[in-house]
Amino acid sequence: MKIRFPPEWGINPVPIETKTLRFIDYLVLWSSLGVGLLVLLAGSLLYPSLSMLEVLIVSLIGSIIGSFLLASAGVIGSRYGVPTMVSLRAILGIKGSYFPTYLNIIQLIGWTGFEFIIMSKAATSIFGDFLGELTEPLWILIFALFCTLLALGGPIAVIRQWLEKAAIWLIYASTIWITIQIFSKPKALTNFLTPGLGKLPITLALDLVIAMPISWWPLISDYNRFAKKDRDAFIGTAIGYTIANTWFYFLGAAIIAFTGITNIVSSISILFLGTLALTLILVDETDNAFADIYSAAVSLQNLFPKIKQRKLILIVVAISVILALTTPLTRYESFLLMIGALFTPLLGVLFSDFFILRKGKYKIEEFYNKGKTINVKALISWFLGALTYFILVNFYPWIGASLPSFFATIIFNLCFSKLKRED
Repeated sequence: MKIRFPPEWGINPVPIETKTLRFIDYLVLWSSLGVGLLVLLAGSLLYPSLSMLEVLIVSLIGSIIGSFLLASAGVIGSRYGVPTMVSLRAILGIKGSYFPTYLNIIQLIGWTGFEFIIMSKAATSIFGDFLGELTEPLWILIFALFCTLLALGGPIAVIRQWLEKAAIWLIYASTIWITIQIFSKPKALTNFLTPGLGKLPITLALDLVIAMPISWWPLISDYNRFAKKDRDAFIGTAIGYTIANTWFYFLGAAIIAFTGITNIVSSISILFLGTLALTLILVDETDNAFADIYSAAVSLQNLFPKIKQRKLILIVVAISVILALTTPLTRYESFLLMIGALFTPLLGVLFSDFFILRKGKYKIEEFYNKGKTINVKALISWFLGALTYFILVNFYPWIGASLPSFFATIIFNLCFSKLKRED
């Protein structure tokens, strides 16, 4: 029996009849992608340096800012039907888009590896260490297989058949249950008002929150290109991700604060019916790995447009499995800041070019044969913005890095655009 794979369009715009996703589809998709064990882990990095009240404020403000920027980046995809890395061709040039493409592939493989690791640890916590040292590697392979099948199914099938019919309701239920259990602790109110230790500057904490939605923007058009209307995709993305990211960053810190256990998986497990809640979160976690795998394959097609997407999916999964089997879940905070440093300034280049210089209008040919080979001025703006981020986060963390580097990059790109145009 011949296996039938869903259609794929590679780097070409998706046909108009395929642009069927609505507001509710994007609300579900991005609220689902905004939650997960790795988001809880990121939230736990904020405590005890910040008080829980500060964590709540930082999580909300950072999520609003990051989600607005994320949704803005998806407008090009929903308007022109092209993947994110292809959309950058009109901004950086065809070959210029290869630079962020390589970086995006690396970060996505890294994210996929982290997802496999955290899911394997959660599964081992739930079902026990029944094979000794081989238990976690076995779970890594099982989750890799399931996520591969999701990636091969494609975004529309995953959103409408998996998320909307099953996964999203499981994660909503489990999250509400964990929240009730955590805040019913006798010392919850006291701990909520306890001052933080102050080891992490609040501006750097804000960078850590913004980094999560920013990490998704190089993927966003891979999914928002299927939108029926630009507005539906923008609003659904912004609202869905803001709510989910705020809730899970805050919940990640609250779990550590109110249970006293620093291991996220273990702290959830000790709650009443915590194992069941952890199982439901684990089920939904697979969609995050799916998105990383699928978009890594789509990004690779910007470099190798003639290779079938399904073959690239298998390559991405194989590399991610090797990474998960050989790399410990450490230096997660540094990984988040690295993503922020590379992709926040790049978003500044996109924002200034598309919304300010071009007034939201490109010609479809600019993504293909009539686009520039390389836009040196835009690439230099990106480099200077990234340099700004690195300097601020390492030497002046009290200033913050995300917003200053974003606006600095916009200024760089606008200034360079005033120079004599290339022939």
